[in-house]
Order: sequence, then structure tokens, then C-alpha cells
Amino acid sequence: MEIRRIASTLAVVLGALMIVGGGATALMVRSELATQNIVTPDDACLPGNEVKGPFTAWCQAQVIDRHARDATGGLTFAELARDDPRRASAMNASFLRASLFTSIVAYGVAAMAAAMAATP
Repeated sequence: MEIRRIASTLAVVLGALMIVGGGATALMVRSELATQNIVTPDDACLPGNEVKGPFTAWCQAQVIDRHARDATGGLTFAELARDDPRRASAMNASFLRASLFTSIVAYGVAAMAAAMAATP
């Protein structure tokens, strides 16, 4: 019986830590995104919104991709010749999108951890 009680207590404590950790992660990512003062442009799927959450981050990443492809004739960084002057813009767009997608994944992992901990 003692082992069951210890295991139950441990499960409750770990669950609480996962919920707190998931919430803290989501708040940290939101705070970091907010400090960048990014507002989605008029041609975004959610225009005129501050980029603070996963949906606005995704919309901003899509706009960056569309604008970069417009500037490069539809080519990606890997498709441009090494001496093409448009390659730097494509590279920057790729890095920005990767950063935004990383924040989206962080939100998802935080939500998953909290949901798993809250599930009986």
C-alpha cells in the first residue's frame, strides 16, 4: 500500500509540475514574441494583430514566405544561385520563418504537456 501512495503522490506532483511548466513556457514564448513588436501586415490572414500567439505567428510566417517568394521570383534560398543578390533576402526570410515556427512548436509542446498532466 505504501508504494501505491508514494506513486500516486509522485504522479500528482509531476502532473502539477507539467501544468505549471507548460503554462510558464507559453507565457515566456508570448512575452518574447511581444517584445519584438511585430504587427501582422494588411495582407496577412489576421491583419493588424500583434504577433504574440501561435496563430498570429503562423500568419506572419506565411506573409514572410509570400513576400520573399515575390522578391525572388518564386524561388527559395536553396534554389537561388550562390551569387544571386536576392539570396540574402531569401535566407533572412527563411530564418525569420524558422524562428516563428519554433515559437509555434513551443506553444504546442507546452499545451501538450499541460493537457497530458491534466488528463486522469
